[in-house]
Amino acid sequence: MTAATHSTLFPQVPDSADAVLEGLDPEQREVATALHGPVCVLAGAGTGKTRAITHRIAYGVRAGILHPSSVLAVTFTNRAAGEMRGRLRQLGAGGVQARTFHSAALRQLKYFWPKAIGGAMPRLVDRKIQLVADAAAACRIRLDRGELRDVTAEIEWSKVTQTVPADYAPAAAKAGRESPRDPAEIAQLYAAYEDVKRERSVIDFEDVLLLTVAVLQDRHDIAEQIRSQYQHFVVDEYQDVSPLQQRLLELWLGERDSLCVVGDASQTIYSFTGATPDHLLDFRTRHPGATVVKLVRDYRSTPQVVHLANGLLAQARGRAADHRLELVSQRAPGPEPVYAEYTDEPAEAEGAARRIRELVDSGVPASEIAVLFRTNAQSETYEQALADAAVPYQLRGAERFFDRPEVRKAGIALRGAARFGGNDSLLDDVVDLPSQVRAVLSGEGWTTQPPAGSGAVRERWESLAALVNLAQDFAAARPAATLADLVAELDERASAQHAPTVQGVTLASLHSAKGLEWDVVFLVGVAEGMMPITYAKTDEQIEEERRLLYVGVTRAREHLHVSWSLSRSPGGRPNRRPSRFLDGLRPGSTATAGRTAAGGAGGIERGIPGTRGPAPKRAQRVPARCRVCGRTLTDAGEMKLMRCDDCPSDMNEGLYERLREWRADQARSSGQPAFCVFTDRTLMAIAESAPDDERGLARIPGVGMRKLTRYGADVLAICAGQSSAESADQD
Repeated sequence: MTAATHSTLFPQVPDSADAVLEGLDPEQREVATALHGPVCVLAGAGTGKTRAITHRIAYGVRAGILHPSSVLAVTFTNRAAGEMRGRLRQLGAGGVQARTFHSAALRQLKYFWPKAIGGAMPRLVDRKIQLVADAAAACRIRLDRGELRDVTAEIEWSKVTQTVPADYAPAAAKAGRESPRDPAEIAQLYAAYEDVKRERSVIDFEDVLLLTVAVLQDRHDIAEQIRSQYQHFVVDEYQDVSPLQQRLLELWLGERDSLCVVGDASQTIYSFTGATPDHLLDFRTRHPGATVVKLVRDYRSTPQVVHLANGLLAQARGRAADHRLELVSQRAPGPEPVYAEYTDEPAEAEGAARRIRELVDSGVPASEIAVLFRTNAQSETYEQALADAAVPYQLRGAERFFDRPEVRKAGIALRGAARFGGNDSLLDDVVDLPSQVRAVLSGEGWTTQPPAGSGAVRERWESLAALVNLAQDFAAARPAATLADLVAELDERASAQHAPTVQGVTLASLHSAKGLEWDVVFLVGVAEGMMPITYAKTDEQIEEERRLLYVGVTRAREHLHVSWSLSRSPGGRPNRRPSRFLDGLRPGSTATAGRTAAGGAGGIERGIPGTRGPAPKRAQRVPARCRVCGRTLTDAGEMKLMRCDDCPSDMNEGLYERLREWRADQARSSGQPAFCVFTDRTLMAIAESAPDDERGLARIPGVGMRKLTRYGADVLAICAGQSSAESADQD
């Protein structure tokens, strides 16, 4: 279930541009009002990133600053694009284009194909497996089903990283990929696959991006036509951008900088597809004039869930870990996460199903519960356990809601009833909208009680029940609505792929759970060999597994259950152990040795207006040493003070208190937390050194160029015994 469906289903459209900003926190409001120049939003899990960027677009449209047709918002899944369109429609900005990269590129490619290339555009194939199998047959290479899937994944990776067949072997080695077969064979299969496509005049999804890039590079007139259409770009989940998608984005932009990107390096979990957080982490380097806003206020999860999430990343390594965000829960305290150990996997599934049955019986909606696992192969055990416990469930990643046959038939029936309802005997004795919908859908298989068991019959009933529930919510929000109004609403939702909630426990892999949230989450199979997965060998792969578990934890709003089993099957050897990622976090365990990554606080960093091009390279760092005893410093707090914690301090207490009072005033006037002005450690360092010029102040860790420009005069005045007001008068 998404945040959008968890909130009011049919909110009133804001009556003005200013009304769009109501309810946003200071950082979200900064995102919404930063409509010019490059903007980078670093948004932790549950911090309202989609809310911030949709309100940004809607505010710009409603204020007359952005024309709806000039905005292109891109993301990575049809579900996310549909949710974005739904939210924009609710905010009064329905004309904005919100699409996936592939959808936007395909639309442009179809339109410009006759002009750029001529003739009929090749047919787009949505599955590569058969083509790869035919390529393997042409090469006389035998591939089983698993190898076919793996080779297909390698071809997809090669194309999104813009690697041609001849360069596959060195590129794969450089990226540290473990090829499913000899790299020379993969290159041969890749080349043969491209030949098969040409012979049959078909293209795949990666070709859509490659061909669009080629057209925009070769035909400047077409590139300019697209740039005249779209002047403002928003990219969601920017940490998942591949090199090919980044190149397309650059061609869309041209020399302009009206770009807003949103992402979280700690949620990079698709590197195997070519996604990389480097574009997000290097954004300020490429755009020194960018405004950077960090969202760390977590509105989704309780402090207990957030504490576990922060703890998971505290021992992380690598570049993404260096830029992690320390989440701060905005919710009331809740229950502690529950940890459970079972003898085997069936016992673990039965234990989860038993607890879920208790939750449903106590009144928790089944749609607010999820069971998340590392691999899809784990699903079957939980499907059986939930069916045995008579708990309804749905599989995440199945057919899109409005594409389901029963939903299509139900839509036709409702549309017919709206047009000719006066002649339908089913509607003779019903007056209100929900009763009309129940009457119509009863003819399609809906009943007041769900069918027993699981399977296709139950799934069809769940789909129809979702439409019944949607009609009830629609009527409650709009009492005067007619059946025709509901049909129009369904049409708009189908167009936006803004699906209603299906009543059933969600079974999903951790990868497919990205972007979703539930009140109750069961993380199952959290054992070594599964989390991290056995084939994760390198440090980078291990860290991605840690981030995957982090994504799973942050799906939970309130209740989190973490479990593992000691063996795979009943009677098996109990040689498994809980995941290393839980060391030091679950009761009775000790932390794994390793460095602790520094957490990133929320706040706003403004770039230098008009600055373009690469930022200057930083000077090479030299070891920091204590200014009292000379010992090398490694702790971030000690480095900020430039002394060991246990070395004597010569801090001016009066100066420290004056700085704290000034900081409190600054925080109140700017509407941001005090630590965003300066941290306590930085104030202590200033009070100890009492600098008398900008050069001395700039030497203090925590006082960067931005803060020196903004606060330097005030701080130096306070250090000199003046008030900041006196400094302003002198200026």
